[in-house]
Amino acid sequence: MRLDGKVAIVTGAASGIGKRIAEVYADAGAAVAIADINLEAANATAQELAAKGARAFGVKMDVTSEQEVDDGVAAVVKQFGQVDILVSNAGIQIVNPVDKFAYADWKKLMAIHVDGAFLTTRACLRAMYERGKGGAIIYMGSVHSKEASKLKAPYVAAKHALIGLAKVVAKEGAEHGVRANVICPGFVRTPLVEKQIPEQAKELGISEAEVVKNVMLKETVDGEFTTVDDVAAAALFFAGFETNALTGQSLVVSHGWFMQ
Repeated sequence: MRLDGKVAIVTGAASGIGKRIAEVYADAGAAVAIADINLEAANATAQELAAKGARAFGVKMDVTSEQEVDDGVAAVVKQFGQVDILVSNAGIQIVNPVDKFAYADWKKLMAIHVDGAFLTTRACLRAMYERGKGGAIIYMGSVHSKEASKLKAPYVAAKHALIGLAKVVAKEGAEHGVRANVICPGFVRTPLVEKQIPEQAKELGISEAEVVKNVMLKETVDGEFTTVDDVAAAALFFAGFETNALTGQSLVVSHGWFMQ
């Protein structure tokens, strides 16, 4: 699929899954805004893409800040003239049993995943509706949008919430030509997951190898991690599929860990 003439905002795009999605979008012809809380890293990624001939722009965006989100989206519109695609990807992970979970940590994780999705969606919808050319909103969910795991109460709750948000946006956005979907990856070996391995090993009293084999990859069909390329391919598919036939849907990308 091609995205020529499209402008995409990808949050959390300075590294990991977000960066790979930005690269794939740029390769498909889109102009890409690299939105990240770390402006230096966002600019570095944008420069990498520009060096390959892409139109790319780094923007500072703390997705929990209403002002930064609104200002960031406005800056993208000023730079590129429009917004056609939002990938709400920014996220963190904190693991702990519910009875030991600090309320501050709960609120922090929910703010980034849920409030951030709302704020970026609202800002991009306003730009899309005003332009009147439709668009695509893509949320980075998880298998945890469908399933639960121990130690991840706010993460599981947040990822479930994104499916509900996407369904509402799909219904409200339809008359404006705006679609909304959720990508639900399995475990992708990003720094976020690497950090979880020793944390879960300690909490569960097992080795790190056992966490990988018997917790993270136990239910996959091949014992393999989902890759950033797997997820980016799904993001390209949703961005390039321009009818309402698939709006409001969630796509699990997990090597068979969860099957619908």
